[in-house]
Amino acid sequence: MKNNSKEELEFLILGTDPNAYYMARCVHEAFKKKPYVVGRMPLPFTNYSNILEASYSKEMWNEEGFMNLLRDFAKKHANSKNILIATNETYVEFISKNAQELEKSFYFNYPTMDIIENFTNKEKFYKTYKDSKLTFPKTIYLKESDKLKLPKNMMFPLIVKPANVVEYNHLSFKGKNKIYKVFDLEELNRTIKTIRDGKYKETLIIQEFIPGGDDALFDAVLYANKDGQVEFMTFAQIGLQERTNNMVGNAAVLINGFKTVSGDEKKQVEILKEFMESIHYQGFAEVDMKYDYRDQTFKVLEINARQGRSSYYVAALGKNLVQVLVDDAVYHKRSDFLFLDKEVLLTFVPKGVVKKYISNEEFRKKALKMWKLRVSPMNYTKDTSLKRFLMIRKRWLNYYKEYKNSYWRE
Repeated sequence: MKNNSKEELEFLILGTDPNAYYMARCVHEAFKKKPYVVGRMPLPFTNYSNILEASYSKEMWNEEGFMNLLRDFAKKHANSKNILIATNETYVEFISKNAQELEKSFYFNYPTMDIIENFTNKEKFYKTYKDSKLTFPKTIYLKESDKLKLPKNMMFPLIVKPANVVEYNHLSFKGKNKIYKVFDLEELNRTIKTIRDGKYKETLIIQEFIPGGDDALFDAVLYANKDGQVEFMTFAQIGLQERTNNMVGNAAVLINGFKTVSGDEKKQVEILKEFMESIHYQGFAEVDMKYDYRDQTFKVLEINARQGRSSYYVAALGKNLVQVLVDDAVYHKRSDFLFLDKEVLLTFVPKGVVKKYISNEEFRKKALKMWKLRVSPMNYTKDTSLKRFLMIRKRWLNYYKEYKNSYWRE
């Protein structure tokens, strides 16, 4: 994309979820301006905000409608340097598929379509990279026409999840969860039927449940520039994950640069960096892992081809995510690799939830000690909307109910 260097930067963020809000916050913090945010519908995280310009279109999950919206934006902002930021897999796929056209009007950095497909389809992910240095949980793949047959070395409880995340996200049905944890064969068969009755036709992933609670989960955020070089990476222990049926697997509380397990995080960072560079990855990525005390390794559960829901803590480590993207995609700046190991606490939940529901005593004490310096992505003092403030506070109160009535069983 060619633009005059004097042209003004404009930002278009796709989505209205927490990811979209904190990326808008990054724009506001780094560039002192409001980004444009467009999504399918209003969500409480971005609704009523006065640090962004929001609009909505039901065509966002339709590729042609999506592209028409971006074409209209490009025409209206033809004299600007337009930065394009996606917040979910659907939008990332659309951008990558249409990169050749979009590069004429936008600046962005996403991996090629084959990498995106390998990451978003969990069957492809585990099979494609099975001979890499990454380690994965024991996994079997169940097609719609397959008869269920569990190997003898897979013991309950088990995890059930869709292989095709994009297709699954577009479905709505009774009993739909992001992830299912099942404790016996009867529950496994019942879960499979629920998903199939919900019109999901693709492969199902059935996976061993790695022993351990929320404190065995880890999060790494990285950025690989347009030359495929990883410029930084974090490594955070999760103390508490979300508990609603569509949010389990997302961090509610994490601490970067802190761990209560004996695993070698620096070795894992080296493995991840080498892997991402070997496939010439480009852009932000979030790596979800679980520590397996049985062999003292970090098992990779998935890699998201974008920044994750909780990735805002990177900003507190000195790397404003939007500034990083602009420096690379617009100004072609380069920096040597940094392992961001400073301690930072990120939380989406109130202090009372931390006290009551974090079971790892060492982690809980550390979180409470760091509480005054916490990073809370949804709470931005310069976002002065009273309606949004009250809405977010109501959501904080709802967390007590969500954890009390959690469907997730240990």
